[in-house]
Amino acid sequence: MTLPSVDFSALACPVPTEDDRITLAHGAGAGASARLFADLLHPHFANSALDVGHDGAVLDAQPGRLALTSDTFVVNPLEFPGGDIGSLAVHGTLNDLAMCGARPLALTCALVLEEGLLIATLERVVTSMGAAARSAGVPIVTGDTKVVERGKGDGIFVNTTGLGAVAAGIDLRPQRVAPGDLVIVSGSLAEHGIAVLSVRDGLGFECDVRSDSAPLHDLVAQMLDAVPEVHCLRDPTRGGLGALLFEIAGRAHAEITLDEEALPVAPAVRAACELLGLDPLFLASEGRCVAFVPEAHAARLIGALRAHPLGRGAVIIGRVAVGPSRVAVRTRLGGKRLLALPAGEPLPRIC
Repeated sequence: MTLPSVDFSALACPVPTEDDRITLAHGAGAGASARLFADLLHPHFANSALDVGHDGAVLDAQPGRLALTSDTFVVNPLEFPGGDIGSLAVHGTLNDLAMCGARPLALTCALVLEEGLLIATLERVVTSMGAAARSAGVPIVTGDTKVVERGKGDGIFVNTTGLGAVAAGIDLRPQRVAPGDLVIVSGSLAEHGIAVLSVRDGLGFECDVRSDSAPLHDLVAQMLDAVPEVHCLRDPTRGGLGALLFEIAGRAHAEITLDEEALPVAPAVRAACELLGLDPLFLASEGRCVAFVPEAHAARLIGALRAHPLGRGAVIIGRVAVGPSRVAVRTRLGGKRLLALPAGEPLPRIC
């Protein structure tokens, strides 16, 4: 009996070709660059300022003061549970503006692409970035794209700049933190760091933790409307809550003491940290804020936070006191230990 012939090539996964990948021509500023912008970038970022197609964006002047921030994202891997480098770049830059008390007005986006990157990967990242910006109501108004040789870029690096307006009377500088302030965090800690680590090559562990990456400007606006007496806001990103508190203690020339029992760490995050020998105090969160507020206004601020979906887990975690510039932890047993900064960065390429 003769068996019918089968074309097994039709069943094989397609092999990407040069047409499916980023090439050096995409960064040359000519035809391939123009097509990349027109066919892939512009459809996801389109808005009236970007549509002009000029060398920069011309924006209407805003009353009051301006806030400006810039950040570069080199997260590895590019995609992780709960987000990717694109949405992370939008959220991270919006949150830096929010910590200044600013209403975000516009974002810029500069992409450094590695030769050989799959265009499908780039499209997923750009789609996510555009969706995050639209959901936040903040346009990406201008940007740039460059391509580096294979092996010199690790896929995608993203630089974003954010512009915002600060209303009169808002002053959230770290130097305003004062003895008697309570320290409040808007939700559980270290989820972004663990989510990224859970899909990083070579670590060999699995968990159900998703990144907490989210835009905080609406939450912050609600907080400041309810409690304009807030002294300072920060987000515990790279270096986590611990690094943030060391910086604030130094700028405020005060001692900050945390209540270990009150620290909000999800059981899955705590278990992963124990497995990997990491301290959740020094792992990044990308959708949390830390507020320093006089004790008399703390209950009202907790109420305002918990009334917003992104602040439902808000708790008081510590207090600022007169003392040397340091951070201490009140343990579950009632003792007190001084917190020490890690000698190096325990988790590179986390944001």
